Amino acid sequence: QVQLMESGGASVQAGGSLTLSCVGGGDREETYTMAWFRQAPGKEREGVAVIIGGVKRYYTESVKGRFTVSQRLIKDTLTLQMNNLNPDDTGMYYCAAARGGSLIRPLQDDEYDYWGQGTQVTVSS
Repeated sequence: QVQLMESGGASVQAGGSLTLSCVGGGDREETYTMAWFRQAPGKEREGVAVIIGGVKRYYTESVKGRFTVSQRLIKDTLTLQMNNLNPDDTGMYYCAAARGGSLIRPLQDDEYDYWGQGTQVTVSS
């Protein structure tokens, strides 16, 4: 199994920035698609950003131009750089991993096999 752990969540004011990180403890010789999801109270879990092969990226429309997902080439650490945060970005952010690198729908949660515990991001206006 893959073990994932997120960190970096905090409370910030609108316009601020945060960087989330996710480290994995699984087999690094396997290929994984890695992603960030978030869930606000009363809302469905939403795919935020995906990275495949450390290069190809997918973002939900609301974060394009503001968030950047990246992955260390050697250590395989997932990072989400979040800029120009607004209150709609508030939620629990989860790191997720899926086996392989050819997901049909990279931003859909049922494509993923492993999940972290989440890290809370709160943005106040």
